[in-house]
Amino acid sequence: MTLGLINANPIVREKKERITRPDVHLHEAVDPLEIYDILLYIELNHDDAVIFDFRSIDIVRDIRDPEHPYSLEQLSVLSEESITVDEKLGRILITFTPTIQHCSMATVIGLCLRVKLKDCFPPHFKVDIKVAPGSHADEEAVNKQLNDKERIVAAIENPNLRQLVDECLYSSEL
Repeated sequence: MTLGLINANPIVREKKERITRPDVHLHEAVDPLEIYDILLYIELNHDDAVIFDFRSIDIVRDIRDPEHPYSLEQLSVLSEESITVDEKLGRILITFTPTIQHCSMATVIGLCLRVKLKDCFPPHFKVDIKVAPGSHADEEAVNKQLNDKERIVAAIENPNLRQLVDECLYSSEL
């Protein structure tokens, strides 16, 4: 645990109004804007085959910052424009911008995003998470850590890190 705040005075923006989007079905393309506030519902059809039905219910936009009682959206760490989707390849890329160049919480933020998306998308989607180019002093090392499978598993198994991730994902302090 840090003794003081890394960024004691972050710029906080207002929450954006929630946009109601039409239902998206498997046969339609996945819109990057949908992923910004998407939740995956699994329904069974008549043949007991799994159908993935995407509906706009807030998800990644309300993840709380590990250091402040604000969402990643409010701190401009994450935005709709920072998410790209290549549905043909089954790939999602999220690029986030830490609030300061030496943010020690960047890996925790990336882990929060990964855990949330892992629970919400079919396993065939590959999720890449990166810090925005030039936004972190140790960009290459942070990006490597955010996408290293063994480090991710080890981090999720660490009870202290898991507790911090859960607090960010499920906090009602926003």
